[in-house]
Amino acid sequence: MECLKASIPILKVLCDETRLGILQILSKQDMNGCEILRSFECTQPTISYHMKLLVDVGLVHARKEGCAVIYSINMEIWPSIQSLLKALCSSSKQKGD
Repeated sequence: MECLKASIPILKVLCDETRLGILQILSKQDMNGCEILRSFECTQPTISYHMKLLVDVGLVHARKEGCAVIYSINMEIWPSIQSLLKALCSSSKQKGD
């Protein structure tokens, strides 16, 4: 039961279309905040908010390079998250959604 409780913050973060999109693009390549911002119709503070949530739950790593922050997917957890998302998509398709 403790494992399930520990998963709650991650599941809450995953319940947002923008954050799922960010994870999708970061799964392909590392990006800085400006590059991520160009991929979405959001303001910079909104992207910063989403990035903070993703970093705080450990789905994304952030590292400083000069004055830029480079974001990368946490490859230790990403395969499990990807499997979960695929299973949810598959279940949704079977129901006709």
